[in-house]
Amino acid sequence: MANFQKTVAEFVAQHNLQISPELRYIDLVSEIGELGKEILKASDYGAADFQVTENTTGELGDVLFSLACIANSLDVDMEAALATAIEKYSRRFSAKGTIGSEA
Repeated sequence: MANFQKTVAEFVAQHNLQISPELRYIDLVSEIGELGKEILKASDYGAADFQVTENTTGELGDVLFSLACIANSLDVDMEAALATAIEKYSRRFSAKGTIGSEA
């Protein structure tokens, strides 16, 4: 388990914040929406170049927290999952010149 996953697990246990993976998924989707809103606001809804703000960084942290909670509840090591994804994308890129799953 990645170090940050352990930190998240300890925080969740300490504050009794355990919820089901299904509810945590809904939380993750909500946090992704909040991140999107901050990105839009930081770019004046596309009228200006995007600039990272403190709110953007905070919302990204919320997304990572929720994702780590899901991974922890499913007993998935996020570093191992990421390594597997990068290997998959590398194979696709070598074979097709793109990382997408479509032909």
